[in-house]
Order: sequence, then C-alpha cells, then structure tokens
Amino acid sequence: MEAFEDDNPFENDVDRISSETSSTSRVNISAPSSPPPSAAHLVSPTISHHSRPFPSPGTSKQPQPMYKTDFCCNRDRWLHSGDDVEILITDAQKTTVNSATPYIAYVIQAGTAEARHRYSEFESLRSSLVKLYPTLIVPPIPSKQSISDYATNPSKAKEDAAMIARRKRMLQTFLNRIARHPILSNEHVFHRFLDGEVSWTEVLHSPPLSLLPKNILKAPSHNPTDQNASPAYEALPNPSPTYPLRHPEQRFMDSEVFTNKFASHLSGPMEKVSRRMLKRWSESAHDYSELGAALNGFSLNESGALATAIEKTGQAVDATYMSTTRLLQELEQNWAEPLHEYTQFASIIKKLLVYRHQKHVQYEMTKDVLENKRELLEEYEKSEREAKRLEEALARGRVNGLSPRPEGQEENEGPDEPASAYLPPHPEPNPHKRRAPGMAFLNALSYTLHGMMDVDPETARRNGISKTRETISQLEDALHLAAQDLKYSGSTIQADLDRFQRQKVADLREMTISMARSHRDWCKKNLETWQAARREIEKIPNHPNSMPATQSGKGAAGPSNTRRDSSATVNGR
Repeated sequence: MEAFEDDNPFENDVDRISSETSSTSRVNISAPSSPPPSAAHLVSPTISHHSRPFPSPGTSKQPQPMYKTDFCCNRDRWLHSGDDVEILITDAQKTTVNSATPYIAYVIQAGTAEARHRYSEFESLRSSLVKLYPTLIVPPIPSKQSISDYATNPSKAKEDAAMIARRKRMLQTFLNRIARHPILSNEHVFHRFLDGEVSWTEVLHSPPLSLLPKNILKAPSHNPTDQNASPAYEALPNPSPTYPLRHPEQRFMDSEVFTNKFASHLSGPMEKVSRRMLKRWSESAHDYSELGAALNGFSLNESGALATAIEKTGQAVDATYMSTTRLLQELEQNWAEPLHEYTQFASIIKKLLVYRHQKHVQYEMTKDVLENKRELLEEYEKSEREAKRLEEALARGRVNGLSPRPEGQEENEGPDEPASAYLPPHPEPNPHKRRAPGMAFLNALSYTLHGMMDVDPETARRNGISKTRETISQLEDALHLAAQDLKYSGSTIQADLDRFQRQKVADLREMTISMARSHRDWCKKNLETWQAARREIEKIPNHPNSMPATQSGKGAAGPSNTRRDSSATVNGR
C-alpha cells in the first residue's frame, strides 16, 4: 500500500506552486481549482461540517477569506453565507405531476426553498454541468436500477423502499458535494435546480444550456457557451480518444496510471469483499432472528430458573439481531455507498483525462496540418517563381527573335507570329468522320472532359496559393486557440485533481473511523446484553451429581468453572 501511495501524482500539500495558465482565461493554481477574484466564477466560502461524515469537509476546515459580494439569486446568497449550510432530501413522494405515468419525486430542502425533482432531472443536471465545465470533476449520482431488477419485478422496481432510501442518501450527497465545490457552487443552473420556482424543462431550454455546442471539443474549454468564440474553433480536428500522442505530458500519464490502479483497487477486491461481507452480516442477522424466536418459544416449555435463563438468552440473541441489523445499515451507508461513489469518481476522472488527451491531440494534429500547408505553400511559391523565370526567358527570346518589317508591308498588317506562340485550336469532332451510332453521348462527354482539363495552369497555381494562404491563416488562429485550451485544461484539471485528492483522504478517514465506531458500538451493545444473560444463567443450580465445591479445592460455594461431564448421569457416578 505504501508503494501505491508513493505513485500518487496528485498533490497532498495544500500549498503548491502556481503554473502558467491561458492568456485569455487565467486560473490561480496556488488555490487549487479556484479562479482569481476577477474570474467569471468566484470561490465559495469554506464550510465545516463536523456532525456528518459524508461528504467530508476535507481541507475546508481551514478558514479562507470570503470575497464574493455579487450574488445572482437568493440560493447563491444562502450557499455562500458562510454558515454551516446543508441541502437535505426530506422525502420521496409518488406523484403524476406533468406525467402520464407515476414516478418518485424527491423533495429537496435548501434553506427556505423547496423543490421537487425526479431521478432523470438529477441525471440531466449532472450531464449539463459536465458540458458546462469539461475540466472539472462533477460528482456522481447513484446508478440506475439494473435491468435484472426490472425484469424480475417490473411493477415494484421503481417503488423499492431500500432503493429509494439509498437514492435519497446518495442524491443528497451529490447536491452537497456540488454546494461545497469552489466553482460548481456558483453556477446559476444549480441555483435554479434548488429553487424549484421554474420547471426543469424551461431551464434546459434557456441560456446557458441552450447555447451549448454539439461538439464540446470545438468550443473554448473555459466557457463552451461563449457566443463570441473565434470561428477558428471549427478548423480544429475531432480526434478519437484512443489516438496516440507523440509528446505526452508525464504528469498526466502518471495521473492516468494512478487512477487505473485506484479504480482496480476499489472495483476489484474492496467492493467485492465489502458486498460479500454485507451479505454475510445480513444472513447472520436473519439467523439470529430465527434463533431468538426459537429460544423464546423453548423457554415456555421449561420452568424455574432454567426457563428464565433460556428466555434471557433468547432476548440476548434478539438484541444481537437488532444490533447486527443496525451495524449492517451503518456499514451500508458509511462504507459501501461511499466506496461505490469513489468507484464512480475513478470513472469520472478517466473521462476527464480523456478530454485533456483529446485537447492535446487536437494541438498536435493542428500543428501537423499547419506544417503540411506551409510546405505546400512553399512548393506553390517555388513553382510560381520558376514559372515567372521561364516566362521572362520566353519574353526575352521573342524580343530577340523578331525580324525587321519588310518595306512593302502595310502598317495595319501585324508582324508574323513566331512558331512558338502558335496554340492549336480546341479539338472538335471531325465533320467528315462518320460517327458510329450511339456514340453521340460519349463524344459529348469527351468534349466536356477535354474542356475541363484544358485549364490555365498559371490561374490554378495562383488560386492554390491564395487558398493555401487563407487556410494557413485560419490554422494559425486555430493552433493558438488549441494551445490556450490545452494550457487552461491542463492547469484546471490538475488543480481539481489536487482538490479531489484532499477530499478523498478526508472521506476515507471518515469511512474508516465510522466503520470502527460501528463495530465498537455493536460489541458494546452485545456485551451488555450477554452479560445480563450470563447473570441469569449463573442462577441455574448445579447438577446434583456434580463434585462439591469443598472437594474441588475451591473453598467457597459458587458455580463450578469445571467442564460438565455429560457421561456422569449415564454411568451413575
């Protein structure tokens, strides 16, 4: 595990060196994932949450100055008020509002505002934030219901109480993670989602979501909805995610390797063993429930101290069943669900690194195309120079080869044309040649092709030079934009990866502490109940054939600690 942590390319220290960012959109890397005060998005204040483990406050425990004074709405003011705010999902109600079929609506409480949204709208909110902020780690939402669940029980799959309760918890975690993100918390789309004053359909069809481009790779990384973006973005290529880089950046290669290892650790051994552990705890709780009922029923057949002891043992088993059920719930909420969430985080980071990879490929491909066009222009210009030199030589030859005009020649008669200046006429069909039947169409096609091929090479060359120069100018602008986007996306992604690393460390700490606390409480509760059962068991009198306490050397009377010999009664000893 130490070697695994040594390979971690993400920052663990809060203080890190600032790197150069885009000239058009600057990012302050000294405060990870936080733009300067003059940027369009302002940093939210620090929030400390000691009463709930998830999402963990992480490094937010250190107070930071709050400089945001411009608020777009009341939700923005509430989120950045500096208080210990928390978004709650208070209920899940079955409704048919604006729908022909019933669905589950989750009631969101954000301060004094209340909103109701279905699961698909949470999914739409997240996908919108991913498009608006392609260089940030947008938190995940709980996964959809599996196809097997719908197949086995299609009528109850959407109403499963355990699934709805799990979604409530994880959707609440999703909203609170966005609310504590230094950049995403400033997005007005998120504020409108919490307000519930307008329908989500209206939000989707209004700016900025209605301004999102079809291809996010051909839009500015810092603001994909910028309507004043340069037209040179359309000249950028659309590379494949698997296209290889000639000059990859080492830190992002390390980030990709570490993320793959992190994902394999979580989705492999940890998550599988955790699911198996929870399954066995559930089976154990079920067995305790059945054993407690059997012991309680068995106590009714006995009498005296034995009946009381058996009943007390059954009660202890019942208490173990309830404490195990409680332990199972706590492990599900505070260990299994966050573990699955971080498995989703690993997939999100992979997609983020793929976006940055495609931006880097865009830069290299644009640079290659620009170099090819410059070489083509150089060839065109070289051909132009050769043509001019040849034309000048031909002109000098015509001047030197002209003969003096004869005396009897009329003034209106022009000089004899040199043989080299004679151009043959365009080939036409011979009228004396007999045409074969059915060849009229082929002859017309041949005539047209000869006309298309009989193009002035000088005009074609000059048109090629003009178009190539125009393409080079556009590619130079596109290369400049690609370089800016690459620098901005690299610095912003690295900053958010550093923030995520600190969040991950804090969350894993809370997860392990919560697991230890749950097991401690389980052991403490069971110890109390089994000690009470032991006191009742000790009241059962000794076996009449057991050895007296005085003969065993114990001295004082009391319950014997020696193992009972079950064969004593049979043998009559």
